[in-house]
Amino acid sequence: MPKTSARLLALLSLLQTRRDWSGTVLADRLDISLRTVRRDVDRLRELGYPIAAVKGPDGGYRLGAGTELPPLLFDDEQAVALTIALQIAATTPGNGLAESAERALTTIRQVLPSRLRHRVDALRITAVARPTTRPATPVGGDTLLTISAAVHAHEILRFDYGTGINRRTEPHHVITWDGRWYLIAWDLDREDWRTFRADKIVPRTPNGPRFTPRELPGGDVPAYVTGVFRGSGDTSGNWPCQGTVILDLPAATVALYTREGLVEEITPDRCRLTLGSWSWPGLAAAIARYDADIEVVGPPELTEAFAHLARRFTRIAR
Repeated sequence: MPKTSARLLALLSLLQTRRDWSGTVLADRLDISLRTVRRDVDRLRELGYPIAAVKGPDGGYRLGAGTELPPLLFDDEQAVALTIALQIAATTPGNGLAESAERALTTIRQVLPSRLRHRVDALRITAVARPTTRPATPVGGDTLLTISAAVHAHEILRFDYGTGINRRTEPHHVITWDGRWYLIAWDLDREDWRTFRADKIVPRTPNGPRFTPRELPGGDVPAYVTGVFRGSGDTSGNWPCQGTVILDLPAATVALYTREGLVEEITPDRCRLTLGSWSWPGLAAAIARYDADIEVVGPPELTEAFAHLARRFTRIAR
């Protein structure tokens, strides 16, 4: 049986990889008894990790979010990936997150083992925005969190917009388009759908009462947003092949790498991405670069393109 410290790290690593784990599966994976699993879970709880018990035939465990951030466990690849993402955020013009990302980079570097610190120090990435006639204005993280919270809670959002005009809205979605953050909402005073630039929004508190979400024109967010921006002269969505997928990544993370697609937040850890390309295999390859679990929403041609690439890559691997 491995030592207690190594066993705890292995248990924590497993709990971080998926939502629920049964006690039996954990015991099998770690080659320990169910009693030892329960004892190790109690030790992790004492260290500040919020591990909840899950009801079921043989019981289970779930790593939840606590009131404080306990020490996190990353393997080498995760630590390098996190560093790359933070460097991109720290050097992306106009994203409003540069200072926070730079501080996070400094914090992470201080706790990295020496073997990784040398690799990370040799890695220097600078995000260069493509030339544009309408540069993005920074959006504060607090503003995005406030807007997103109102969307998820279905609460009326009041805010000052632009030159101080007060708006009352039923927020529907927070999206990114061409490097900018937008709020899609039903404007209660104008009784119509509106798309607001997030960098012009100054939220007012508290939020209003809850509401029942309305159905967007066109039936879904991609159809509505594409129509809005095409109607304003934006042609970034005019691709012969366009598809939609769900990624197991936060919308903010996907937005760092997406300029011509539509990113919609579903939950804090998942988002919907609508992207276009000149061919279906090219579109599938572009989506695969996000390195996350992918669920194809449609169309069927995109699913077949993933299968086509899988067959090709299998032949290469052999």
